[in-house]
Amino acid sequence: MLKLLGNAEVFAPEPQGRRHLLIGGERILFIGDTEPDLPKALGVETWDLGGHRVIPGLIDCHVHLTGGGGEGGFQTRVPPLPLSAFTRGGTTTVLGVTGTDDTTRSPGPLLAAARGLTAQGITAYCLTGGYRIPPTTLTGSVRDDIVWLDRVLGVGEIAISDHRSAQPTLDELLRVASDARVAGMLAGKAGLTHLHLGDGERGLDLVRRALETSELPPRIFHPTHVNRRKALLEEAFELADRGCTIDVTAFPVEDGEDAWSAADAVRRYLDAGLPGNRITVSTDAGGSLPVFDEEGNLQSMDVGSPTALGATLAELLDMGRALETVLPAFTANVADVLRLPGKGRIAVGVDADLLVIDEAGNVRDVMARGRWHVRDGVVSTLGTFERDENRRGDE
Repeated sequence: MLKLLGNAEVFAPEPQGRRHLLIGGERILFIGDTEPDLPKALGVETWDLGGHRVIPGLIDCHVHLTGGGGEGGFQTRVPPLPLSAFTRGGTTTVLGVTGTDDTTRSPGPLLAAARGLTAQGITAYCLTGGYRIPPTTLTGSVRDDIVWLDRVLGVGEIAISDHRSAQPTLDELLRVASDARVAGMLAGKAGLTHLHLGDGERGLDLVRRALETSELPPRIFHPTHVNRRKALLEEAFELADRGCTIDVTAFPVEDGEDAWSAADAVRRYLDAGLPGNRITVSTDAGGSLPVFDEEGNLQSMDVGSPTALGATLAELLDMGRALETVLPAFTANVADVLRLPGKGRIAVGVDADLLVIDEAGNVRDVMARGRWHVRDGVVSTLGTFERDENRRGDE
């Protein structure tokens, strides 16, 4: 079925003005400033968007598709996330990771979850490995996992500066990163090394030394959670200036806490005049947000929310930021670091992943690969095992 979306104020992410978009199958077939004259026999579905803003679907590059947690025992393992958990917040592409628990949450089930979500209508990829070095793999090596497994784009999230990490040495990190880099070259994939940053005072020192002592390009290192301490964010800014893409996490931040919210981190980054294409935002959705005491004992745990991505974008707009300035951190920048040319932009020939947002920047409609998943704030496409009472986005 062909779909014609008329009178859309398109941000691709650059502002394109009022446009009409023709969708066929899973792709955008036409973008124009006048409505195409199409034969009635084609049975085109027409949707007049009335001048609402249309943006690319959001890309979440750090999601625990099989659930995270487990730091407090088996009963603290977070359940997997269903399809509509992502779409109701405007996320149409996800990158799955494992975390602390890469024993019961190994790469095999993660790969299966990515394939399952892709079969249900969004786009899902994953990373091999987890917190520890040597990484847990499916084929026996990081290089072979990336080369031979279709949905695997890199390795991670490898933990550094964290009491839960394997305390990797510089040589160990370089060996894993070089394997991922070469595998990416062989398979035409990102080959990135996605790094979990903990609260440790060493911060990003290991990454700085990796850049200083090796020939590896900065772009393959993608540190996340860099807004969890204010000083850590300043370190991350230096790495972005050297060529790394840094990732801020949309987790809750209390008043007076030594951390920056994702919106504040993006605001500070842009105000610092750093390259606009070297920052991404993710949610840690499905992952535990644990609080430990000074001896490393778990005190409490929250869970990352997939809707935090769209909420952060709306928060930045509420701050008075121009949509075209902040939108790349949620779309085009993420597609670039993951080497996904069909994602993160609105153009002829790319995947029809589209969001319609209201005046406040809140998600109104969601299309993933040419199919409506949310209409007027109500979930219209459910995952295989979801029930109808989960349809409304405010539940």
